[in-house]
Amino acid sequence: MQVGLVGFTILGFLFTSLKLPAYGVIFNLIGQIFWFYSAWRAWKEANQIGILINTAIITIILIAGVINYWLL
Repeated sequence: MQVGLVGFTILGFLFTSLKLPAYGVIFNLIGQIFWFYSAWRAWKEANQIGILINTAIITIILIAGVINYWLL
């Protein structure tokens, strides 16, 4: 889980910095699956709701990016 979280997030940032944001948002959106799992566990085990809220907001932003780059 940690490898997926870090790997897809780094790939997303890498593609975005290489001026390929269409691929960057895809990899970051895949990474959000792992972020949601990690955030859910942090909320259940340590009552840390902030990371879960942050993850949800970033996911919405990434979905808007996918719509912008891939569907429009």
